[in-house]
Amino acid sequence: MTDTVEIHRVVKRFGKVEAVRGVSLTLGEGETIALVGHNGAGKTTLMKLMLGLIRPTSGTIRVLGDDPAAGEFAARRRLGYLPENVSFNTALTGQETLAFYARLKRQNKREVASLLERVGLTHAADRRVGTYSKGMRQRLGLAQALLGEPRILLLDEPTTGLDPALRQTFYDIVEELRARGATVLLSSHALTELEERAGRVIIMNRGLKVADGTLDELRRIARLPTRIRLKVTDEALSDIPRWLGPVDDWRRVNGHFVEIDAAHEQKIAVLRRAMGEGAPVEDLDVVPPTLDELYAHFLRTQEAVQ
Repeated sequence: MTDTVEIHRVVKRFGKVEAVRGVSLTLGEGETIALVGHNGAGKTTLMKLMLGLIRPTSGTIRVLGDDPAAGEFAARRRLGYLPENVSFNTALTGQETLAFYARLKRQNKREVASLLERVGLTHAADRRVGTYSKGMRQRLGLAQALLGEPRILLLDEPTTGLDPALRQTFYDIVEELRARGATVLLSSHALTELEERAGRVIIMNRGLKVADGTLDELRRIARLPTRIRLKVTDEALSDIPRWLGPVDDWRRVNGHFVEIDAAHEQKIAVLRRAMGEGAPVEDLDVVPPTLDELYAHFLRTQEAVQ
């Protein structure tokens, strides 16, 4: 896999505030990466550094082989960026706005109509942006980010203001681009959405990178318990220790369910007993640690050592 972004020991200071603190990472083509962290963690600053909108205080950045801080950053035309708060000239129509950005990126204006259709704005193409709702402006922002089929997409809170149907359409578009080799970096507080779609997660806290890996890798590192929920017969509820065996952390939930927090090394043994011959289990669900739980764990761990 070819790296499209290389960041090495980057520091960015704003006066006395160190927004990014010695971060190193690489992003590869065909990857969808979730960049998560609380407000002020350094996520947006990292994106602006990749775009060349600001310069690092120290360290090096390469985007598609170029230095974003250089005077002529030719690779910028191959990037798509959707900021957290989109802002357009309210006197222009949606179609005029996209045509303007197409000229900036030296893209064919014939792409404008298909992009407006793709994000569900064909009906409003000739309306002034000042009449658009927040969700419509977000869709227009997504369309401008997609101009020219970018090799790198940097998306900061991209689904804000989108209804569930359009949110699904958005992720379908992202997956199409990723499948064709684009690098997609998604920053969002909607961790449940990211959990289902990102192949890799980078967690930031106070300017530091505190975790980086696939969900499975982060789960192995964190060693948080897996939640196992068993639906059992009425008779079994009165004699749980006999058939379930030595499990420390279990509880009854909603009458007919037993919920277990199984440690990483206990998970398989618990499942074998639960599904063994004669076990009174009618159904089960296995829920590994969620991205929300992993995020909280890595933040607590990092702050505990500071």
